[in-house]
Amino acid sequence: MRVHDSDPGGPSRRRFVLASAATALGLVATGTPRPAAAQPADAPAAPGVDLRKEDPMALSLQEISDRLEIQDLLTRYCYAVDDRDWDAYRRVFTPEAVIDDTVTGGIKSGVEAHVTYLDRALSKILISQHAISTVLVEVRGDEAAARLHCSCPMVVNLGDGKTQVFFQGLWYRDKLTRTPGGWRISELVEEGYWNHNLPAGFRF
Repeated sequence: MRVHDSDPGGPSRRRFVLASAATALGLVATGTPRPAAAQPADAPAAPGVDLRKEDPMALSLQEISDRLEIQDLLTRYCYAVDDRDWDAYRRVFTPEAVIDDTVTGGIKSGVEAHVTYLDRALSKILISQHAISTVLVEVRGDEAAARLHCSCPMVVNLGDGKTQVFFQGLWYRDKLTRTPGGWRISELVEEGYWNHNLPAGFRF
């Protein structure tokens, strides 16, 4: 969301995002440059970056805020699936979002159809732990794209008190949209899927 918009997450979340962005920029919360440490009068001038000068390569406060919110959104997606919290899952997507996990044997559908599919597909999974990394985000105004890696071990119930752990990995390619309620995923595509130690005959 825009840093000056109202935040449904509450003022404490808005202050956190602004403070984090300001810290990354090397500014205090008011946007004033941090005072330099006292130096002896005869000390030579140290080379450095003057943040008050315009730098075409520097991220603005808004851009840093956008990236923090997008990375938080992608993390909330992972926890929503692992916790089977389908209300939280719905909240990370736009209403018209398309989700495509056919590479894993899943389906391509809208959010509600995917909730129904995942609830069944994960019914024998006792534990799943989606862990994302190497997140690459490109923001273009009110639209964004993200590519990220996901590693996800799972514990599957084989019946008769037996379990088996298997491992899998993939890339997510996401499209995101800024909405009045903040950033949301408008398209999620899984690709590059691999697995190890998958139980014989197991299918999602």
